[in-house]
Amino acid sequence: MEKFIFMLALVVVFLSLFQTVFSANDSIRSFQSHGDGATLISKGGSFELGFFTPGNSNRRYVGIWYKNIAVQTVVWVANRCNPINGSSGLLTINSTGNLVLLDHNKSVVWSTSSSKQAKKPIVQLLDSGNLVPRDEDDGNSEANFLWQSFDYPSDTLLPDMKIGWDFRTGVKRRLSAWKNWDDPCPFHLRN
Repeated sequence: MEKFIFMLALVVVFLSLFQTVFSANDSIRSFQSHGDGATLISKGGSFELGFFTPGNSNRRYVGIWYKNIAVQTVVWVANRCNPINGSSGLLTINSTGNLVLLDHNKSVVWSTSSSKQAKKPIVQLLDSGNLVPRDEDDGNSEANFLWQSFDYPSDTLLPDMKIGWDFRTGVKRRLSAWKNWDDPCPFHLRN
């Protein structure tokens, strides 16, 4: 009987570890951190967000790529012109709902900026590939997003993404190519 209870306990522990390691998580909640090596996966499994190193570079960036394509195809980069050296970057959401990328010194490398504030902030990677901070209690409608990556495209136009000037928000959206395979910063912005 003791062996049976021991084996049952072992199976329960194994299954809970298996579920924790392999379950897809599509969001970061207030004061949670997302370190280098961890990823967010959209609910439908189409997109993944995490730290990556392009080409032959040794610099780290936060980006979104297609999850189910063998060759990593990055569709959006947060810190395009502000890479992190090493693998100690940290992505977090602050108390107002802004997404913040920190380097090894805890210095801000990149952040979203929203004039709106959330009572219960959450950042979610949607199945469209759009990364959105919002208030968890406000639902998932576009009108409730505090900020969205679709307003700041990199070099890839995804379905439902708009290009051009948004007269309502004043945001001008445009695609811009990477400088080269190793550097996602647009050529015209690099010093």
